[in-house]
Amino acid sequence: MLNTEFEKYYQQVKMRQTRDTVTWSALLLVLYFAAGSAAEFNLFTIWHSLPNFLDYMLETVPTLHLSQLFADVHTKGSLAYWGYRLPIQLPLIWETLQLALAATLVAVGIATVLAFLAASNTWSPVWLRFAIRTLVAFLRTMPELAWAVIFVMAFGIGAIPGFLALTLHTIGSLTKLFYEAIESTQNKPVRGLQACGATHIQRMRFALWPQVKPVFLSYGFMRLEINFRSSTILGLVGAGGIGQELMTNIKLDRYDQVSITLLLIVIVVSLLDTLSGRLRQRVLEGAK
Repeated sequence: MLNTEFEKYYQQVKMRQTRDTVTWSALLLVLYFAAGSAAEFNLFTIWHSLPNFLDYMLETVPTLHLSQLFADVHTKGSLAYWGYRLPIQLPLIWETLQLALAATLVAVGIATVLAFLAASNTWSPVWLRFAIRTLVAFLRTMPELAWAVIFVMAFGIGAIPGFLALTLHTIGSLTKLFYEAIESTQNKPVRGLQACGATHIQRMRFALWPQVKPVFLSYGFMRLEINFRSSTILGLVGAGGIGQELMTNIKLDRYDQVSITLLLIVIVVSLLDTLSGRLRQRVLEGAK
């Protein structure tokens, strides 16, 4: 009797899950096709244009000759000839990395302060919480590229527009993540300190901060990786860094330099991902 009831219950749950899966899948398909129609997205156009993309990518592949691979910079087919712009590109890669690091550090500091003021469990006034949440929602709604275009028009081509664009967008994104982390903390340490007569600042420092510090560090490292990729894109609109070199090579049809610039970006992004991941693990878990 028990097995029969369990089997009946199992079949009911299975049918409900199947029905929900089919319903939500159908709804997502409808939304997908509706959005694609509104955006004039067409898979057939992409399929027919794919050979053009592949042709361009093949043109960026450098012509290297094994017999002349290690010849001087004036010999076609050598590695030195392919990387003749490395003295220009390597400093730009370093500038891009510095841009991402500076923007992340400033944004983390500002977002930490704003998050404690915007969280609902840090005893800040309601009007202040609302004002900060509205401000950071606006900052993260504007894409980095839009901020960069505005600042390039205001300050001209260079690293300053890229720094400001990354900083503002990072503040908007991290503040939201930070104050949500604060609001999800345990309330028992807060009540304990409150019973001992601790002030609001002391409760935030000794009860809330130890709980959210690992989360803040993790989000900060993650944002550093994102900002390096974003700073590469910002260079396309003149906001400094290696992206500006990539855009110049594309416009001038220097196909071999497009490939080596992309290769440099991929290498640095991979190294940064690995380094930041290990550093995050070391900071959060300690040296093993």
